[in-house]
Amino acid sequence: MTGLKKFTLGLRLAWDRLAVYFPIFLMGVMALTSYWLVRNTPTWSAGELEPALKHTPDYFMKDFSVRVYATDGRLKSELFGVEGRHFPDTDTVEVTQPRVRSYDMAGRVTTARAEKGLVNADGSEIQLFKKAVVVREANGSASPSQELQSEFLHLFANTEVIRTHLPVVLMRGDGDKFSADRMEYDNLSRQIQLQGRVHGLLVPRTKK
Repeated sequence: MTGLKKFTLGLRLAWDRLAVYFPIFLMGVMALTSYWLVRNTPTWSAGELEPALKHTPDYFMKDFSVRVYATDGRLKSELFGVEGRHFPDTDTVEVTQPRVRSYDMAGRVTTARAEKGLVNADGSEIQLFKKAVVVREANGSASPSQELQSEFLHLFANTEVIRTHLPVVLMRGDGDKFSADRMEYDNLSRQIQLQGRVHGLLVPRTKK
């Protein structure tokens, strides 16, 4: 087997392992934001609506947190924000310093943070801006920690896609690292597309 084939095979195996945490985080965040928007968006009668809506927030939330529980009482996800602002013209909620914690069935934690977040009306899309980081903790030697970094991440619940048009870095364990100018992850097809200048580093595993 040539060096190129070995690298390609190793890269494919690493991506397969790395892709595991995306759908868990995606579903956790979308369930959380949908619940949050339903609970916190006020309603108005027809007579209270302005003829022309301006891009000005109509209500605020300060130092808020939202928790979502499973039917068995298990905590599924948490959202923390320094400030939330609802804009009626776009029907979106802008969150300052969003922090998300999502828990899988085994209790393993996936966290996400950014300087700013933007959530649409039904919670089907969330955008993370500036220093966006997603981390999934390790689960023994068989499943090391995984981290995704970018200045922008766009999550789509209905199509189960994560996309960014900005440089992205993916890290796994103690040394595996991949970078690209753009990325799109499709959970339905389990494919990750890296575009632009793509680099990959696979660290050999030492046998114990």
